[in-house]
Amino acid sequence: MNLRFQTRASDSPWVDSVWTCTSEQVTRMTSVAAVRWGLVFHEREGKAYASVTGPETRTSTAPVPDGATFVGIDFAVGTSLRALPAPVLVDGGVVLPGTTHRTFELDGDRWETPGPDDAEALVERLVRAGALVRDPLVAEVRRGHRPPVSDRTVERRFRAATGLTQGAVRQIERAREAATLLAAGAPVADVVTGLEYFDAPHLAHALNRYVGRTARQLREGTGGAIALSLDQRTS
Repeated sequence: MNLRFQTRASDSPWVDSVWTCTSEQVTRMTSVAAVRWGLVFHEREGKAYASVTGPETRTSTAPVPDGATFVGIDFAVGTSLRALPAPVLVDGGVVLPGTTHRTFELDGDRWETPGPDDAEALVERLVRAGALVRDPLVAEVRRGHRPPVSDRTVERRFRAATGLTQGAVRQIERAREAATLLAAGAPVADVVTGLEYFDAPHLAHALNRYVGRTARQLREGTGGAIALSLDQRTS
């Protein structure tokens, strides 16, 4: 039983990564907290589906259609859909209507369903049509710059664009990085120190809340299927 992930980085400023996944005899998986929203397309038993997934503030368990193949686009933090702002999608999502093998419906128009190699082409079309928007302040803050506005304004705009606070984003991203390091064999003590957790119990609490795994499970690869590409990311 497995979820076979392949993930690649994107050169589009609107996109963080593009991924594919095949489910093999998996009926449920651990869904990991995530700071990004996405578009997900999958096929199963001759039928096509499309959905918008939102940021997730905690781990959960989700059903998986056996034998399905997925293509997903994870968008950069700070981008959002005009029709579905990120705050609306937090800890949820929307199944898109009228999906066929060739097209799907979004923001009142029909769009060609992308494969893993032409995801950016779809994104460019969405941007040109105004269906995708972004707040440049978020990208500036993410690069470590301090915009010439108040901290209160920064936090308000950050949350409006992402659905999350800056603190929540940092905690979730740190826990996901910790999970990746542990799955690659890093000692717990090194992860605690390198990612500036207070101590091992603090790390354990974060993994339980955001990843749904213990450090030992991550190091041993146990605990069942998990929606996290731990070691298959390519450039």
